[in-house]
Amino acid sequence: MNERSKELADRLNSFNEIVMTFVRSCTEDDWGKMGSEEWPVGVTARHIGASHYSVIPAARMILKGEKFPEMTREQITENANRHAREHADCTKSEVLDILQDSGQKIVEFTRNLEDSDLDKTGFLPALGSHISLEQFLENVILKSAEAHFRSMQEATGRK
Repeated sequence: MNERSKELADRLNSFNEIVMTFVRSCTEDDWGKMGSEEWPVGVTARHIGASHYSVIPAARMILKGEKFPEMTREQITENANRHAREHADCTKSEVLDILQDSGQKIVEFTRNLEDSDLDKTGFLPALGSHISLEQFLENVILKSAEAHFRSMQEATGRK
């Protein structure tokens, strides 16, 4: 039985559809507006697709009971800022492709989990605690990525 997995996959898919719709509607002016991360809207959208949606290897680590790399929150933030600098000139088309591809992969991965998989835990050094796979996916995508999305909305003045 995987009702919780399917429900979570549906929530992830809905979130991705909302982000993609927003990105499609961005004007060239919107694309360059700065969000609260001090990243342009386009870079923030790319970060959601390329970083937040690309957590399948980390999720598999939780499933297998493997140890996470020792990383602090500061190191995670620096990696995100480096990504932002390296992709400052990303295009809407590129970002939509990333959101589509990575979004489909994380939704499909989640949909194929058993509900018991969602209860497996791993220790995240950046949090200093154990977290279930369900909490991990919700925190990385439905909380953190959603916060980035709100930043994009605020930067453009659109919901």
